[in-house]
Amino acid sequence: MFTRLAQQHREFVQDLVMNLQALATVLENRGFLASCYTCGSQLNSASFMVSLGENHLIRFLVSDYGITWTEMRDDRELMKLEGAEAISQLEELANLIKVPAPVFTGAQTKADRPALLTV
Repeated sequence: MFTRLAQQHREFVQDLVMNLQALATVLENRGFLASCYTCGSQLNSASFMVSLGENHLIRFLVSDYGITWTEMRDDRELMKLEGAEAISQLEELANLIKVPAPVFTGAQTKADRPALLTV
């Protein structure tokens, strides 16, 4: 039983890491600064970060040791969630990007673009 649960957990983490990589790509395509770094090819951990505007940063970490969502503004931690709550917050971020992206002209800067989340 425990071997099966361990394997399911590894598969869950791998799926989550792949989704974080895709989310970072979509956010980058929308003009946001986003990244997702993994260690090795096993996809057993990742560090996902996105800047949602001036001094507004989201960091999502996933590994075999746990899952955390940290939201910061002006270098101050606003919110830190773990486990299922962290994943729920990530889902909210993913749902926000499902809205069609507005068309930006070359004259607009990233500062002119709307933020995904407001706190």
